[in-house]
Amino acid sequence: MRDGKRIEFGDWQTPLGLASEVLDLVKAAMPEVAAVLEPTCGEGAFLLAAASVFPRARLYGFDISDAHVQTARKRLDGHGADLEVADFFRVQWEEVLQRLPEPTLIIGNPPWVTNSALGAMEAENLPTKSNLKGHSGIDARTGKSNFDISEWMLTRLIEAAGPRRFLLAMLCKTSVARKVMERAATLAWRPEGSTRTIDAQAHFSAAVHAALLMVQSQPERADSGGDLRWGVYPSLSARHPTRYMGVVDGRTCSDVDAFLATRGLDGESEIEWRSGLKHDCASVMELVVVDDGLVNGLGEAVDIEAEYVYPLVKGSDLAHGRVSTRRRVIVTQRRLGDETAVLRERAPAAWKYLDAHRRHFEARKSSIYRDQPAFSMFGIGEYSFAPYKVAIGGLYKKLAFSVVGPMDGRPVMVDDTSYFLPCTTLEEASELAGALNGGTAREFFEARVFWDAKRPVNKALLQSLSLAALFQSENRIPPRSLVQGRQLVLPF
Repeated sequence: MRDGKRIEFGDWQTPLGLASEVLDLVKAAMPEVAAVLEPTCGEGAFLLAAASVFPRARLYGFDISDAHVQTARKRLDGHGADLEVADFFRVQWEEVLQRLPEPTLIIGNPPWVTNSALGAMEAENLPTKSNLKGHSGIDARTGKSNFDISEWMLTRLIEAAGPRRFLLAMLCKTSVARKVMERAATLAWRPEGSTRTIDAQAHFSAAVHAALLMVQSQPERADSGGDLRWGVYPSLSARHPTRYMGVVDGRTCSDVDAFLATRGLDGESEIEWRSGLKHDCASVMELVVVDDGLVNGLGEAVDIEAEYVYPLVKGSDLAHGRVSTRRRVIVTQRRLGDETAVLRERAPAAWKYLDAHRRHFEARKSSIYRDQPAFSMFGIGEYSFAPYKVAIGGLYKKLAFSVVGPMDGRPVMVDDTSYFLPCTTLEEASELAGALNGGTAREFFEARVFWDAKRPVNKALLQSLSLAALFQSENRIPPRSLVQGRQLVLPF
């Protein structure tokens, strides 16, 4: 299978040894199984392992590939398996599951690819388009509406199974397991669940965080009350969970016990966390200081009005403690939506430079730039020009808050992989950074962060910590801005 098609259809076959390990765990959780369903059976590894562990169970498998189904039939010859060529997104799973005897095992390894990745490939193996997460406005246009195909598939199967007696055991990304848990918390019945880490690199040559997700119905506990707690095991062989992730009062947390211990800090940050500059045109907008001036990412010398050039710190700089930098960025606006045509008169050299590279801006794919002035940016506002910032990189597995001060008499910008609190004085920034780097704040964030996420540190996480409560809990004297209300004074 060609690489593109392999990605589109998630064609990474599960090794029989791994399938057998999974079935041993299933046997311990559900000793008797009447039917085994593998909705994306591929070449039948899970069904073959199930035939050995549950010899009296009826076996059912579906797959979109006729070649895979033919191979599975040969492997399962003599086991009475019922195999069918079918598109997962066209199957009426409620009808399929209703025909199966209980308890039912739903098992497999669905595709580990996102809908946006398939969309970029112009793939057809997609569910009917919808805003699965209900995002609106800019959130729906800038990536928050993106989801893993397996997330959609697993949610579909769990909802189709309803409160029947079933156990779902699926290999998936750990981020998918978490999102499935979030969805399970909204159901009128509360399934039990757990995740067990697997070595995706060893089994599939995939550099992702992956796990075996197990979800089991509890018909005798069909009430919707209480919080959800799912054990997190470090391996398939681990006997005890290292922690419990869950949903408490509608809030998803990576460690339920630590979450409850730091609940007193929950709230809304009194100073709003801001994201850095977004321009999606680094080769033109980002510059490097060299001996004789500035050079862009295309290797061109750049000579424009200094008023529109600012020092730049990236998330990678923050994560590695590199606040001093030779990077620069061109800032075309003061606020979101500012008309940039004024640069033609106010900064003719900058306008000429940007206009000469217009095709790079027009090639930006994000819809957020549609109907905006030429050379527009996002993540821009008066807060961007604050003289001091307390900043953190969002893409790194590191809770490290840095104080960023002016360079060469200019406020420093941070990129869109970073978040920051705007501050008016070095004293204020230092006080905030000290509290945020302390043990109390660390415990708070650790209970709520999911390090397997693409952007583990995000605005929602940062904004959920009440700074006033943090200072009070550590008997710190809060900065004046927290006591008197926020008022930015911009000297630049």
